[in-house]
Amino acid sequence: MFRSPGPIALSLRLPADLPLVGSMTLSVRWYGVLIASAMALGLWLAAREARRRGQSPDDLLKAAELALIGGLVGARLYYVLFNLDYYRTQPAWRVIAVWEGGLAIHGGLIGGILAGGLYVLWRALPLLTYLDIAAPSLAIGQAIGRWGNFFNEEAFGVPTELPWKLYISPPHRPPGFAQYEYFHPTFLYESLWDLAVFAVLVWGLRPRFRGRPGTLFFSYVGLYSVGRFAIEALRLDSFWVGAFRVPQLASVVGVMIAVAGLAWISRRASALTAN
Repeated sequence: MFRSPGPIALSLRLPADLPLVGSMTLSVRWYGVLIASAMALGLWLAAREARRRGQSPDDLLKAAELALIGGLVGARLYYVLFNLDYYRTQPAWRVIAVWEGGLAIHGGLIGGILAGGLYVLWRALPLLTYLDIAAPSLAIGQAIGRWGNFFNEEAFGVPTELPWKLYISPPHRPPGFAQYEYFHPTFLYESLWDLAVFAVLVWGLRPRFRGRPGTLFFSYVGLYSVGRFAIEALRLDSFWVGAFRVPQLASVVGVMIAVAGLAWISRRASALTAN
């Protein structure tokens, strides 16, 4: 059984006699710690792979810096837009309160690829190679970041009594589920799936398809989308458009993009070989 110890990793109470500040408590949240850790590990892995591929780590880090900013903005905007009914009733500052949770991976991918990709194109760098470098970092980053949902008691599934069930405290239970204590830990399912995707990319596909730029990235998009589509069916907090879950619709689009991208890369490689 899983049970969150709470969202706060560390609290520091400042002395009451500090000038201009007075007594206050600074709290470090697990969500922020995990997101920061995921970013740091992802950047380190990407920089190391850039050197192996003969790319400038400085260019990679600049593109990654812009992609991270674009990803965070995109992830938050995506989440807020699909929860406007809630945020309309809240103080304006809650729109940027990412430390409370609420980052949507599909929005993050869109924002990150746009920001980082535009920089790469502007610098006339090999876009597909850079996307391949980023793909494993995205997968391992998601695997780590999902544990922030555990500490915040969010992104869980329908009630269950399985041995790996997740306890959710009463304030975090959705309307209509107050009588249930244990739910599917869908954060864990996605974390394990992302870890498996990372392993497939790094040890399965990367050694075989290093000469086909783009293969790793489109494989990541397809594999992640397949897992997310299945896991999303269990979740209680999905965004909806009519009778459809938005993340599942996005996953279907992701699979289509992956299939089209891999087919294009295969034809491109065959044409180059023929020439």
